[in-house]
Amino acid sequence: MKEHRVERPDKTSIIGCIETYEVDPSSAVAMPEKRCYTVEDLQIILACGRETVYTLLKKNEFRWFRVGGSGGAYRISKKSFDEWLDNKI
Repeated sequence: MKEHRVERPDKTSIIGCIETYEVDPSSAVAMPEKRCYTVEDLQIILACGRETVYTLLKKNEFRWFRVGGSGGAYRISKKSFDEWLDNKI
């Protein structure tokens, strides 16, 4: 496994491991393009904490919805988030 380290502005790190393996191309299945991000995805992309992501959601900086009703997990529109991020850079 390869270790992947993301340095955050507060000098802490996020460490994740990605296991890689070879797939026979004849048995490979195309995955549909990802259309939504999770809170955890945004934490990694923005190198920020969970509370920062929730603050952005509360400010309606980009489009989002909840899976499973009002207490469910957040899903953030990839298109909306990517456009928001492009405008910030």
